Amino acid sequence: MDAGSVSKIDLVLTLKGKASLSLELKRHFAPKTVGIIVRSLPLEGNAHMMGTSIAFMDTNLNAGGEKLRNQFKKGDVGFLASNGAICYFLQDVSQAKPMTLIGKIVTNLDALNQVKPGDIFSVNQA
Repeated sequence: MDAGSVSKIDLVLTLKGKASLSLELKRHFAPKTVGIIVRSLPLEGNAHMMGTSIAFMDTNLNAGGEKLRNQFKKGDVGFLASNGAICYFLQDVSQAKPMTLIGKIVTNLDALNQVKPGDIFSVNQA
């Protein structure tokens, strides 16, 4: 955790064998959900795409929705409570399934356009 902030948590998202991205979770967006994710690190799951606008990873996390929303900006990170998926937005999306905003990708977002079936995402402390 960043020593200067209790709200911002710096993480590394890896698309195994392809790319590494910096990711920030923001505790003030969804304190319960972010807390569950941080306590569950490291996470690893299959990488998937929803069309061309959302890359996501499966997790076994069980957290309810917090401050649900349907609109997300490019670079946002969301948590979909219905299946425990962590979603990475590659474009602005205004009709997404309701989910919890939990953070933002800060570097190398375009690398997620390379996601293919069989790829593995991992999330670790920075």
